[in-house]
Amino acid sequence: MKRNLNDLMAFVTVAREGSFTRAAAQLGVTQPALSQTITGLENRMEIRLLTRTTRNVSPTVAGERLLAAIGSRFDEIEAELDMLTEMRDKPAGTVRITCGPHVLKTLLLPKLSPLLRNYPDIHLEFDANHGFRNIVADRFDAGVRLGDTIDKDMIAMPISPQLRMAAVASPEYFSSHPIPLTPQDLLDHNCMNMRQATSGGLYVWEFDNEEGPVNVRVNGQLTFNTSAHMVDAALAGLGIAFLPEEEFAPHLEEGRLIRVLDAWCIPFPGYYLYYPSRKQHSPAFSLVMEALKLA
Repeated sequence: MKRNLNDLMAFVTVAREGSFTRAAAQLGVTQPALSQTITGLENRMEIRLLTRTTRNVSPTVAGERLLAAIGSRFDEIEAELDMLTEMRDKPAGTVRITCGPHVLKTLLLPKLSPLLRNYPDIHLEFDANHGFRNIVADRFDAGVRLGDTIDKDMIAMPISPQLRMAAVASPEYFSSHPIPLTPQDLLDHNCMNMRQATSGGLYVWEFDNEEGPVNVRVNGQLTFNTSAHMVDAALAGLGIAFLPEEEFAPHLEEGRLIRVLDAWCIPFPGYYLYYPSRKQHSPAFSLVMEALKLA
């Protein structure tokens, strides 16, 4: 037998109020319509739930049992709905984001720190890694990756300007090695490889200029799967490193690293926040999106 939850809610309200008049006013319906609803419920269940007199209404034994069984559950539903309304009016909850370690340190934390101070009930959980997570299957609210690496079925919002790659090494390294003038010259250098987390292969260095794209599969003594250690190795004079220029910015400005092949490094899409749907974002996630939006 199909049961209508609205009918059960009507029964609970009448039984608690002890009056069709008061219950009808609380539910926003007419008294005759409410009486018809209860009668229909009793007919479908084939048992009387309420005893009606000219002065009051009270549950029968069966009605008392039904009220005890479902009344508290409706209270729980009402309480949960009230909490959701409060979350809408007072943003709260956890937002889970997967991203790379560098963008977490340099972009996400600086932009989201004011949000955390202004909304103490919002919590952020970061999964920092160089691999690509399935944000739907792994129950993330969003991910942050470079724009040209995001699946086409995702909604993507830019959160950083365009980026450029940079090939760099220390003055110490170039004191004993010639400056490379073309990407092919890198084949004669000690270059640092990056192991890609998703495929397991080594990243092929990609260059481009007016002559067209050039890809170089470099060789060297060192292979990493994290950018921070590659920067440290470059500073130690152990070879040429190739990463987004922002990874080297302070060291280039202060002369600890020297940039080469600059003309071969053209801009490419920067970091994007991506997520699976435009619909029904939580207030907390909407605030995260607003905080990360490009000015």
